[in-house]
Amino acid sequence: MVMAAEPVTCTVVQDRFVREPSGYRDTVIPSARPAVQSLPAYRPGKGAAQAEKEHGITNAIKLASNENPEAPLDAIVAAVTRAAEGAHRYADHRATAVRERLASWLGVNVEGVTVGSGSVGLLQQLFLTYIDAGDEVVYPWRSFEVYPVYTKLMGGKEVTSPLNAAHSFDLDALAQAITPSTRMVLLATPNNPTGTALRVSEMRQLLAGISPSTVVVIDEAYREFLDPSFGDPVHELVPHFPNVVVTRTFSKAHGLAGIRAGYAIGHPEVIASIDKTLFPFAVSALAQAAAIAAIDAEDQINERVGRILGERARVISALKGAGWTLPDAQANFVYLPLGGDADAIYLEMEKRGVVTRPFSNEGIRITIGSVQENDRFLRTLAEVATPR
Repeated sequence: MVMAAEPVTCTVVQDRFVREPSGYRDTVIPSARPAVQSLPAYRPGKGAAQAEKEHGITNAIKLASNENPEAPLDAIVAAVTRAAEGAHRYADHRATAVRERLASWLGVNVEGVTVGSGSVGLLQQLFLTYIDAGDEVVYPWRSFEVYPVYTKLMGGKEVTSPLNAAHSFDLDALAQAITPSTRMVLLATPNNPTGTALRVSEMRQLLAGISPSTVVVIDEAYREFLDPSFGDPVHELVPHFPNVVVTRTFSKAHGLAGIRAGYAIGHPEVIASIDKTLFPFAVSALAQAAAIAAIDAEDQINERVGRILGERARVISALKGAGWTLPDAQANFVYLPLGGDADAIYLEMEKRGVVTRPFSNEGIRITIGSVQENDRFLRTLAEVATPR
């Protein structure tokens, strides 16, 4: 008869581990390196189920993570299902077919395209590629919360510039923050969480004063929701500025947030360097299949984007009609600058089942959802707050 082994643990006696029958005694825990210990935790948007549990409510809706309110297209689901049949094999590490399809779709050379695990994964690769301890990383603030996380993780030096009164980038302040010592500049446009955006002409003017040895990342996670009159940095800036990298994602407009696929466009030598930091097989076969299927379904994706833009316009009109002042919204969300009332208003809305994304003592960000979800947000906001 085989007897089950009694569980054992270890304690430390004179710098050596001693196995004990059960429990821990004088346990020594390995310390994370200082850069990790000091990291601000990235906070994703709260889920509806979590809010229901915390507040003892039902029928909560999530408008906290800028997700597409519509499920993936049938063609994308079918492509992912087919790819899953080969899940016992590793995917193509370089996602070659996706790169080639992207290059053809965008009208760029394939050597200037890379694929990663969402644009967030590509941002991490950029930091791994270019940032050493002590390097200056410049970005306007408030902006995407992963920027300070990655900067501190690499031991970089954060240099931020303030937003202006319109909650957009103050280009003069940003230009002053950039010095010959700046190693990387991050521009989220449209900006998360304020939704404001930069025109290509503004970025070109800024780039004229930046050293060519400084990497400038144009983070376009919300590109598809942007007014086309703002211009296209892939075609208008990348060919003229070898230090510019544009990152985009399939998470938002294409409805693939749970799949994790993104891409970057830049100078071929820059792209080759970024590729060296791609974790092995980081982009799964399912993600690769979904990305190609999403590109092939461009017309249907554009129809969905059109519905979101229509709802965004309706929500903005309702908010302004009620007396609210809000920044120019160029993404799939709106931002309410509430100052010191942000936390209280967010909480009261959540208690009523409308989960948004708070930024303490600053404002709340609300994803554009379905017609019914947006109506519920507008009603709930009117219940808990007065326009300002």
